Amino acid sequence: MTVIDIPGSKSVTARALFLAAASEGTTTLLRPLRSDDTEGFAEGLRTLGYGVVQQADRWRVEGRPAGPAVPEAEVHCRDGATTARFLPALVAAAASGTYRFDASAQMRRRPLAPLTRALTALGVDLRHEEAEGHHPLTVRAAGVEGGELTLDAGESSQYLTALLMLGPLTAKGLRIEVTDLVSAPYVEITRAMMRDFGVEVLREGNTFTVPPGGYRATAYAVEPDASTASYFFAAAALTGREVTVPGLGTGALQGDLRFVEVLRKMGAEVSIGADATTVRSTGRLRGLTVTMRDISDTMPTLAAIAPYADGPVVIEDVANTRVKECDRLEACARNLRAMGITVHTGPDRIEIHPGVPKPTEIATHGDHRIVMSFAVAGLRTPGLTYDDPGCVRKTFPRFHEVFAEFAGAPRP
Repeated sequence: MTVIDIPGSKSVTARALFLAAASEGTTTLLRPLRSDDTEGFAEGLRTLGYGVVQQADRWRVEGRPAGPAVPEAEVHCRDGATTARFLPALVAAAASGTYRFDASAQMRRRPLAPLTRALTALGVDLRHEEAEGHHPLTVRAAGVEGGELTLDAGESSQYLTALLMLGPLTAKGLRIEVTDLVSAPYVEITRAMMRDFGVEVLREGNTFTVPPGGYRATAYAVEPDASTASYFFAAAALTGREVTVPGLGTGALQGDLRFVEVLRKMGAEVSIGADATTVRSTGRLRGLTVTMRDISDTMPTLAAIAPYADGPVVIEDVANTRVKECDRLEACARNLRAMGITVHTGPDRIEIHPGVPKPTEIATHGDHRIVMSFAVAGLRTPGLTYDDPGCVRKTFPRFHEVFAEFAGAPRP
């Protein structure tokens, strides 16, 4: 059995940074993820005047419930969707200030409109400088009164998360009615973390009520990243191995741990304990049809191992993967076809047939999850290469080193 130490969750680290910055007092984050995305978030906070001290396994954040310490700033969000979506919501609650946000070309292509329309409906002076609903944008802060909103979060749950975290910083709180919601487990991460920082979000169906009053600083331990763990769980199921990931157990916040249930349905043995999860291969993978709407970040992981199953793998209800770092559904389809695999796609689905994949260069589109997913396929199809292997720095800078050690193979 191999034990893999997975770095901290990107989603949890980003939320923790927002909540810490908005809290009264000093928060200590234990084992936060150190990657390009989270470094970009921390850099953005420092640009706004928040005190952020980063040590190897713990970060200290000086909270400022009143908002940024500087009256104006320009923040570059890099490739980080959480940075690009959360920080404009954070600064909107400040009593005054002018804050401009821009991002990489990749992030500029990704949508923001449902979030920025909601902020505008709350009275926030927010202007898109070029394409409507995209970066760059400027927020002229004057506080947020709060009130009622209707939100479409069918494209990204991050829109709802940003507004939920803003809620306690408003004068009257927020009541949000959600008409459509994707990746719902990520919203439950947000609610659980807000509770740890002193705020209880009431949920009645798809209506969320957030009270005003602010946050309390705390010491917060960041759990391992379940999306990253999926590559090692899939690798075990694919190659006749057994792998255990400590820190992800029955009490884990992240819905992406449910990926192991997909592997169980495909034939792997899965054990989820109090503080660890183990996946063990049984020597075969069965085809299946599965809905992955709520765990769509693991869709590429499943797509990459699908050709090695004994029947077709059909992944449904993943339209939102088309507006991630790249069109992940199409990226998976094209790479699998380049490997000689029969693939059919629809607006929100992909059907992958069994085959004997051949080595090729994987077109990554600068997307970390495409690289890490097809690295798993590379365990059964030696010779796969990547046009941009370094883009894993977004969430797991040491991925190739750790995966090579796990696989007993050289780094790409």
